[in-house]
Amino acid sequence: MSPYAAGRRSVHRSVAAGVPLALLAALTVAGTAVGAPSGEARVTGSATLGDIPLGTFSNALLPGTVGDDRGVDLGGIGSDIYPAGRKGEFWTVTDRGPNGQIKVAGEKRRTFPVPGFDPAIVRIRVSGGTVKVLDAIPITTSSGKPVTGLSNQKGRDEAPYSYDASTPLSYNPNGLDTEGIVRAEDGSFWLVDEYGPSLIHVSARGKILTRYVPKGLGLTGADYRVVEALPAVLLHRKINRGFEGLAQLPGGDLVMAVQSPLSLPDTDAGEESLTTRLLRFSTKKRAVTAEYAYRFDPVSVVDPSEDDTSELKISSVVAVGRDRLLVEERTDKAARLQVVKLTRGADILGDKWDDDTTSPSLEQLDDPAASGVPVLRKRLVVDLGTVKGVPGKIEGVARVDHDTLALINDNDFGMTDGSEAFDAQGRLVDSGIETTVTYVRLPRGI
Repeated sequence: MSPYAAGRRSVHRSVAAGVPLALLAALTVAGTAVGAPSGEARVTGSATLGDIPLGTFSNALLPGTVGDDRGVDLGGIGSDIYPAGRKGEFWTVTDRGPNGQIKVAGEKRRTFPVPGFDPAIVRIRVSGGTVKVLDAIPITTSSGKPVTGLSNQKGRDEAPYSYDASTPLSYNPNGLDTEGIVRAEDGSFWLVDEYGPSLIHVSARGKILTRYVPKGLGLTGADYRVVEALPAVLLHRKINRGFEGLAQLPGGDLVMAVQSPLSLPDTDAGEESLTTRLLRFSTKKRAVTAEYAYRFDPVSVVDPSEDDTSELKISSVVAVGRDRLLVEERTDKAARLQVVKLTRGADILGDKWDDDTTSPSLEQLDDPAASGVPVLRKRLVVDLGTVKGVPGKIEGVARVDHDTLALINDNDFGMTDGSEAFDAQGRLVDSGIETTVTYVRLPRGI
């Protein structure tokens, strides 16, 4: 039994008495290797998560949270993947839940078809071509209530609407759009979130201990401890592009990646920029201790089919040694993995680039290095877009061993944007995209 199941036997009994999560999750798919010439990266196996009704999953963890799942199955667990200590087992985390966009009167509205959904930490096992759910831990407030995935603040986050974009929903200061995950030695978890953006410390049972947010955010009304400990410049994060990648270095420090360049001084600057930021957080000092400038490759290099620079994102960062990170640059269709080394000389924390009145801003510089910015040097490890068998929208990367990576995609709970996402009865028209764990072997390792 997972050590995180201790004290939660009643949850497992309720699941077993209904429909076991592991049974619902089992779906056998061919797990054969995809052929590739010798000396090239290749897929050595893949496994797929089966259909688990989202209401069944959620209500087994927190009874009564989901009244109508609108035909949506469990998905979205591909926000990140982290080794769980046993061969083939990983910790994953959902994002904020099923959501989409529908245009009404010329404006896009953010929809939450299952507003009662509560983000969860999910332990999975990959066996052959099957992904099985072994355990699930709901993320809750200090009083044990679901945090939900609803937007936090009016005027800063997108207004939440019902599945058909017709009815406004309430904002929730507890809400989280969880992304990266790592597990600490004491069994607790660290997560990152896109709303704040924020770093969240969660107990082994899923209760939020502290949420660290940018200085000046002014988040009030949350049913857990909120500490303004992150640089105020992060208040300029692009909507839905806060923290997405999270890594745990050997010494215990955490590294968080801002998914996209900040909107500094404005949206246009962020959309056109190739420079984003990584932050180092000391779990001992409970403070940010370093900040680094990270430079994307041109979007046409990352994804030859794409010409929109704003589609570039960092979705995963993985520790691969002392002060060394594997960084995923991606679009929704392609991804490249780079290795960087975090050096003292590259630290820009507290420099003028953290001052949002600096002009031009870091994000506006066409050549930051020429302006004296110590941009992190990087080395390409693998272009996943050229590896046959790797699915799109890879958001989670885990290092299995020196030569092998485990990748997981975000299937968006089978949702698509637009009014056609649901039928006339309000039931999901599933995209058919499944959650898949894919193993990739690197001939030269990392």
